[in-house]
Amino acid sequence: MTATINEKQNQTSEVLKTSEVSSTTLPILQPEKNPGAGIDYDYFLDCVHCGLCTASCPTYVELGNENDSPRGRIYLMRAVTDGRLELTKDVRRHLELCLDCRACETACPSGVQYGKLIEPFRIAMEHTGDGEQKTNDWFHRNILFDQFPNPEKMALPMRLARWAQFFRLDDFVRVTGLWKLLPPRLGRLVTLLPKLPKQLPPLPNFFAAKGGRRRARVALFTGCVADVMFRPTNWATARVLQENGCDVIVPQNQKCCGAIHFHAGSSEPAKEFADTNVAAFKPEEVDAIIINVAGCGSMLKDYGHHWHDGSQPKREAFAAKVKDVTEFLDELGLVPPTGEINTVATYHDACHLVHAQKIREQPRHLLEKIPGLKLVDLPESELCCGAAGTYNLTEPEMADRLGHRKLKNILSTGARVVVTANAGCLLQIAREAKMQGEVLKIVHPIDLLDLSYRHEKLKF
Repeated sequence: MTATINEKQNQTSEVLKTSEVSSTTLPILQPEKNPGAGIDYDYFLDCVHCGLCTASCPTYVELGNENDSPRGRIYLMRAVTDGRLELTKDVRRHLELCLDCRACETACPSGVQYGKLIEPFRIAMEHTGDGEQKTNDWFHRNILFDQFPNPEKMALPMRLARWAQFFRLDDFVRVTGLWKLLPPRLGRLVTLLPKLPKQLPPLPNFFAAKGGRRRARVALFTGCVADVMFRPTNWATARVLQENGCDVIVPQNQKCCGAIHFHAGSSEPAKEFADTNVAAFKPEEVDAIIINVAGCGSMLKDYGHHWHDGSQPKREAFAAKVKDVTEFLDELGLVPPTGEINTVATYHDACHLVHAQKIREQPRHLLEKIPGLKLVDLPESELCCGAAGTYNLTEPEMADRLGHRKLKNILSTGARVVVTANAGCLLQIAREAKMQGEVLKIVHPIDLLDLSYRHEKLKF
């Protein structure tokens, strides 16, 4: 039987202690074998190990293990880089268990840029050492890397899923536990699948501004999995932008943002996606590039940081134009919607919106302008729900622990509507509610704004 997380932590509780060996104990790794060799060493030195990050770290909050805290992981990465610690299976495990939610960055008084440490280190770690690559399996190759970033390859599975949902086979498989007979990650995919809405056509090339005056010209990033599963939200985003006086361009040759590959340690395919998007969007011709998925937005805004080559200036210019839709509308000045939505809702902060992009108040500002909508505070709103991109597929035990914790906090508010601005969070929270038999409506902020503009009611 596979060891539980707690058992794994007990096996490695002395990792930090054993890293205090002399730098002469281990040979200094050659750059091509040292996963920290390409990282600016000053990023390590920014951490003063004060510990203020620990209370915000989901894995530390759950496990209480210093190796699974941000400062602990920074210590491990620095020790490996310095040659004071071997990159063992146990050390790798502590680094792999990080959700890369970047809550530690929000909490850190020293301004540690943790994402600029963990992301390149894990990419390099995936390609160093003699161990088998974590991503070199059928699930990463065929599902995460091949199907997910390619909407055309998702078409057939989605048709089958709609057929299964029409006959309620998905409910039968979930209630009877038959999903557990599938390979573990496929079984989780089955339970993560949301109720798919009526299939809508792809967005056209252009939406004209409404209101008699064009206030901005923007391009809309539609995403890959997000567009397949949440296309109504993309349509809603275009309509809300129109209502706010924006011409909306939808480049038809755009691709996946690259986050699925990049965060799994596969940098080159991610760079190819990035360069395709930079060419497709022509950032110099628009006022902003709009995104409605927090994880994708964080990736797009980091295009100028991840790769250092001759195309970096173009990626930086692209990244400078990227705006989350709530960030953009709050800056532009929202045209107040007038349709009432008389319900109580609570707002969950998507990690890559609040921590990576530092966008916290803007979605709340927009929601507060919807007539009739009452927002109640969510305890631990900024603690990760366990989605973290594809983390809930690759690290199911920790994802479930965080999902349980999130749902418990949601239920404590009394709200039956949950609002969050990330596709992964929508899927994760909906799954947790479904698995525990709770009836909740989980929606994107833009979906509520769109309903209010169109004077339509929220349907459960």
